[in-house]
Parts: sequence; C-alpha cells; structure tokens
Amino acid sequence: MILFSTRNTRAHRHAISGVGCAAALLLSACATTPPEPTVALKAAEQAIATADQARVADAASPELNEARQKLTAAQMAVQDKQMDAAERLALESRADAELATARAEASKAQAVNDEMKRSTEALTQEMQRNSGAKP
Repeated sequence: MILFSTRNTRAHRHAISGVGCAAALLLSACATTPPEPTVALKAAEQAIATADQARVADAASPELNEARQKLTAAQMAVQDKQMDAAERLALESRADAELATARAEASKAQAVNDEMKRSTEALTQEMQRNSGAKP
C-alpha cells in the first residue's frame, strides 16, 4: 500500500507541475503585446492615397472621410499600445478607402455611359431627319 501511495503522490506532483507550467505559459502569452500592425497601416495609407489620386474627394465621399478618421484612430491606438484595435481600424480604413475609390469610379463610368447614350440618341435623331423618317 505504501508503494501505491508514493506513486500517486508522484503522479500528483507531475500533474501539478504540468498545470503550473501551462499557467506560466498562458500568462507570458497574455503579457506580450502584439506587434505593431505596420502592414495594415501602410495598406490603409496607400488606399487613401489611391482614392485621393482618383479625385474621390471631389465627390465629397463620406467613405473617404471615414477612412481618414479610422486611420487616425488606428495610429492613436498604436501609440496607446492597443495593437489589436489598431489593426482592426487600419483594415476598416483600407476597406472604406477602397469603397470610396470604387464608388467614384462607378460614378465616373455611369457619367460616361450617360453621355454615350445622349450622343447615340442625337445621332439617331440626325439620321432620321436626314432620311426623312419619323422617330
């Protein structure tokens, strides 16, 4: 019986030791700050620059304004060592800037399409006048 008791005690010690190591690893993992989201911040900055080059601001895009605000908030979160929030805000900023660019490009494409329709209608009317046909 004594041997059995000694074995249980050793097993118990090993189990406690294992739990202690796991707890130490967990605490050390929680204590480390995630790395700065430099890639996400640079991508957001680039997306905003692309939107600026596409003259999205001329359309008074609320998405571009939102992108700028989120990028500023992301940069402030980095200063406050809130890296998870900074990365999330940078990703949202990039998405808003890309949406602003896409909407501006769609608006420009629609304007070109409308102009082509007007030109086609004018040409059709001119052809009908020259041929004597009625519209």
